[in-house]
Amino acid sequence: SSTSRGLGDVYKRQIYEEFVMTLIYQSTRDENNKVTASQAILQGLATDGGLFTPVSLPEVALDFETLKDASYQEVAKLVLSAFLDDFTEEELAYCIDSAYDAKFDTPEIAPLVKLGDQYNLELFHGSTIAFKDMALSILPYLLTTSAKKQGVDNKIVILTATSGDTGKAAMAGFADVPGTEIIVFYPKDGVSKIQELQMTTQTGDNTHVVAITGNFDDAQTDVKRMFNDVDLREKLLAHKTQFSSANSMNVGRLVPQVVYYVYAYVQLVKAGHIKAGDKVNFTVPTGNFGNILAAYYASQIGVPVGKLICASNENKVLTDFFTTGTYDKKREFKVTTSPSMDILVSSNLERLIFHLLGNDAAKTKALMEQLVSEGEYTLPDVDQSILDLFEAGYATEVETSAEIKRVYEASDYIEDPHTAVASAVYQKYAERTGDKTPTVIASTASPYKFPRVAVEAVSGQAPADDFVAVKELEKLSGVAIPKAVNGLETAEVRHKTVVATGDMQKAVENYLGL
Repeated sequence: SSTSRGLGDVYKRQIYEEFVMTLIYQSTRDENNKVTASQAILQGLATDGGLFTPVSLPEVALDFETLKDASYQEVAKLVLSAFLDDFTEEELAYCIDSAYDAKFDTPEIAPLVKLGDQYNLELFHGSTIAFKDMALSILPYLLTTSAKKQGVDNKIVILTATSGDTGKAAMAGFADVPGTEIIVFYPKDGVSKIQELQMTTQTGDNTHVVAITGNFDDAQTDVKRMFNDVDLREKLLAHKTQFSSANSMNVGRLVPQVVYYVYAYVQLVKAGHIKAGDKVNFTVPTGNFGNILAAYYASQIGVPVGKLICASNENKVLTDFFTTGTYDKKREFKVTTSPSMDILVSSNLERLIFHLLGNDAAKTKALMEQLVSEGEYTLPDVDQSILDLFEAGYATEVETSAEIKRVYEASDYIEDPHTAVASAVYQKYAERTGDKTPTVIASTASPYKFPRVAVEAVSGQAPADDFVAVKELEKLSGVAIPKAVNGLETAEVRHKTVVATGDMQKAVENYLGL
């Protein structure tokens, strides 16, 4: 009848309007591969090898005068409801309140500390004392909620490569979460002793840790290959199992990181260091490019940013990229004292490339394939207004150590080596440019994660081992040994598997009984 046809048309229009209103995440490599936020979180990586990325950014009402009295959780609700707009208010409240609770050792969650002419945003107050906790505390809740929303009852297998911090933070988040397994690969000689023990002593019947004989790039490359292996995907589905990712390649990792940049700006306004509307710089120690990309998204939703300063260690592939326009991974891989940045293939840069190319998936795909086949690519004409936001620099090992000592002598405060890389790069930038814009350093780990490096930089003496260094660090810093490290020396090592890079898939299939 005409009546039923009319109702059908109304229903279709409602679905269309809902789809139009929903933020679309598209693969960086296929313009036809479009999903909602919950679908992107559940899949992790796009099946075409690309990364799900918002094609247009949401409008967020950032009234800093009002927000200055908001809690971290309230800022998170505002930002995440805009980016993850197919979640209900109740679903998001559940995810946020479950994530940002007593697991963090301060109610501020991410406090801001003034040190001379810079502000350190402490992102290491979670259960594994690194910034990965900021997003990996919420990802398990976002992922299991997404699975329910999409009617998926497969077991979700988190498959991830780590350069030191993601693995532990992901396992801490997913340990014994029903309906999930987590398998973490890390470079055997590419992490600190504390980082390694944090992973290998992890409890939880669904947690698996595998050391590989290669480096982080080897681990990450093979994890991406497994995600895109059609035969493996079919084998998993036959066992009612599917992969998802806990790396910052997953938007469920990336989007929660936007929150703390908004929150940092809010804290500066609240303390009277700036007035709402004043510009700030963010300096971010950068490996896989997710953390600084989140700062870029914060700038695009209304945080007044002067410069985003991309700080690298001696693996300075990103510094060279921003300086020359050419990304060239054909270089010696260096093992440094800031291992989470020992990366030559920065996966999240693909999202920025996509935006620089006017969200052109075909051009992005061609550049990424060129990186694989030739080891480098050069940017064609791009959106210069985006590039102009970025500055880049690097710190040598000597400069990093000297910066830890300088900050300690000036402020009685000890930075971890990653934070010190950012701090040193910022000091050089300020000296070179004379830029007096208030600058926030993303402080990505507690010095207790890298105690030997911190103690040796400050005292000039090399401690016998990490645990001697921990006690020395407590004396020097006056900061109590955090729970994440206390007792680690005597904890049972539960994960002892070491494989060659070529055997990673075999290890996965063994764990999952395929």
